[in-house]
Amino acid sequence: MVAHEIAHGYAALKQGDTTALQLGRLSWNPVRHIDPFMTIILPTLTFFAGNFLFGGAKPVPVVPRNYRNYRRGDIIVSMAGIVTNLGLFVVSAVLLVLFGLLGRALPAANDTFAILQHMMIYGVVFNLMLAMFNLLPIPPLDGSHVMKYLLPPAWALRYQRVGVYGILVLVFIMGSGIGRGLLNTWMAPAMYLQGLALRLVGDFLLKSPFTSGG
Repeated sequence: MVAHEIAHGYAALKQGDTTALQLGRLSWNPVRHIDPFMTIILPTLTFFAGNFLFGGAKPVPVVPRNYRNYRRGDIIVSMAGIVTNLGLFVVSAVLLVLFGLLGRALPAANDTFAILQHMMIYGVVFNLMLAMFNLLPIPPLDGSHVMKYLLPPAWALRYQRVGVYGILVLVFIMGSGIGRGLLNTWMAPAMYLQGLALRLVGDFLLKSPFTSGG
């Protein structure tokens, strides 16, 4: 999530908006990206009250009117986080293979590289999930910034106003049976790619120190 938010801010900087840079949000320090509600309170509430987990990092502040080209800049900045997550998915998969090769070449370090592989499995899974989820055309998610340009101006204006209630809409979708069914359908491509990637690297997985059977 930190990489996702930094990508938004860096893309905004390249499009002419220095807001994120000036506010210190182009930082790898995760503390700078913690939002009391989105990162702490909302995940806690949804986990204990709704039996699902939902939250996020503090959105990077941008001022679109500073972009050299408003429409182009808005799309680039919105998609930057998604592209970054997809890139991290590929990097995680490559590192899975690399750690497997190193673990076999250095048997004494097998457990260390197996743990690193375990981390990269989460990298494969979560980066794909974040990318696909953020493509949802529900304001204020990233996908909505592209969708609004496909609508007539009057519709686009009303569509953006939904962003005020966007978090509530997303919580409802994730907390209701029908909503979860629709969300599972939307996330199906990510689930397929996760499974495909893990099958492709399966021969490189090391024996896990977390289980007695390896």
